[in-house]
Amino acid sequence: MRFAAYEHQHRPRVAVVEDDGTLLPLPGVTSLTALLAETGGLPALLAAGAAALDVPPGPHVSEVRLLPPLRPASVRDFVTFEEHVEGVRRSVDGAAGVPEQWYAAPTFYFTNPHSVRGPGDDVPVPPGSSVLDYELEVAAVIGREGRDLTPERAREHIVGYTVFNDWSARDLQAAEMRVGLGPCKGKDTATTLGPYLVTADELEPYRDPDGFLRLALTAEVNGEVVGEDLLSNMSWTFEEMTAYASRGTRVVPGDVLGSGTCGNGGCLAELWGRRGERTPPPLQPGDTVRLTVEGIGTLTNTVVAGAEPVPLPSGRRRGRERP
Repeated sequence: MRFAAYEHQHRPRVAVVEDDGTLLPLPGVTSLTALLAETGGLPALLAAGAAALDVPPGPHVSEVRLLPPLRPASVRDFVTFEEHVEGVRRSVDGAAGVPEQWYAAPTFYFTNPHSVRGPGDDVPVPPGSSVLDYELEVAAVIGREGRDLTPERAREHIVGYTVFNDWSARDLQAAEMRVGLGPCKGKDTATTLGPYLVTADELEPYRDPDGFLRLALTAEVNGEVVGEDLLSNMSWTFEEMTAYASRGTRVVPGDVLGSGTCGNGGCLAELWGRRGERTPPPLQPGDTVRLTVEGIGTLTNTVVAGAEPVPLPSGRRRGRERP
């Protein structure tokens, strides 16, 4: 099934999306995140969706404002594509190759769940940035709580998938990571999810013998294709990523786990690193980014001008007084 969150007549709703785009509203449901917390996994979510098949159809998807399919409890963004690491590392800090430590575990960072935007939403340029980039990813959504999961058990905890755009201010990112932390403000202004949550069972036919989902990925800027890859080029499966995320802690319903950016033009910075120049150029107000994932859908957003940064002083160079 495909689930959409949307706004219609100024009210939030959740619906099953039919093949022709007709929305079948779930009675009384206004939040997919809350529904996941209540249902506790894929079978119960599918049962809730099946109940919508007996209600009168709602509007067509073209007649509503789509929202992010869920408001995440948390967002962990992994980095699982070698080709991306290689290109962006060269672009951002001038280093070559892939760090050996990268192969040890599926590393991730936490990004801002409060800055999630939906399909069709405008995305502002982050304050103080002039080097904005898109990042084409797929996100797994957790439907059941779990701790210290094995990859085999983790599959039962993934309820579905959505398209994920990890917007990145590369100039802010490069500067702040010299401190040894981050990225923070380089990733803080926007993350886009959508257009739908596609339940995990729908994508099983795409699974290859090694457990990876072989989905075609395409990135376009202003109608021109700039990136194409396969999701199966990941170095870890989503089940392995979920197991690692749950190590020593919990994953809970509504958690979002990003695949990391794909290779071969999954973002501009990778291309810049390989080409030695900023071609195509950084995104500017008016540019439209369209990300398509086979079996899930297309996520489209347009860049708009952002706010000016509020001035702050430089850090004080303090003495070393002691009590």
